[in-house]
Amino acid sequence: MSGSDGKCCRCCCNFIFSLGLTALFLWLSLRTSNPKVSIQTFYLASLNKTLNHTTDPTLNITLKLANPNKDKGIRYDTLNLTVYDSPNRSHVVSNFTMWGFYQGHKKKATKQGNGTANTTVASQAVYTNGTGTFRVDMATTVKFKIMFWYTKRHKIKVGADVTVNASGVNLDQRKGIKLKSMAAPKMGSFCVVVGALVNFLIFSLLNF
Repeated sequence: MSGSDGKCCRCCCNFIFSLGLTALFLWLSLRTSNPKVSIQTFYLASLNKTLNHTTDPTLNITLKLANPNKDKGIRYDTLNLTVYDSPNRSHVVSNFTMWGFYQGHKKKATKQGNGTANTTVASQAVYTNGTGTFRVDMATTVKFKIMFWYTKRHKIKVGADVTVNASGVNLDQRKGIKLKSMAAPKMGSFCVVVGALVNFLIFSLLNF
């Protein structure tokens, strides 16, 4: 009986170990990373003192989007951009959109958008030295392409503060301004998988 019990125990442990490896492999295969977004250029024509066109509502923003996934594409829905007059989002300067698109794995894309700014609100964000700080938020939904199928839609909401000079141009054009996620942190899917396996192991041992 003891030999039979030991063999059954080994088979059970091997099964649980194999199940854990399978779950880990599936997690590594299906795990996705959100795109990385940064502002390359930000230009408000009404703030350009050299032109002295304080009523020009032209607003230009160039975004750089990078897909960090090694083997998964990203399908972007419409990109919704909102510009505020300060980091605390007191008043809206402009709202506009950029067309959605598909991005292959490990690819980068540059997208330029043109909006119409509320010049009155924009001028109120300017300091006496001609500089100003604005808030830019971007919201969209994405689907990840894994082999031949797409995942469900995931919400993406990122933002950053942008400081412009007296010409209405952002000060960080060389490095760009990284837009950081505004979503609440969530428990990683790997922790969920590990937790489920541990519970299953304990349940199996208790009933063995």
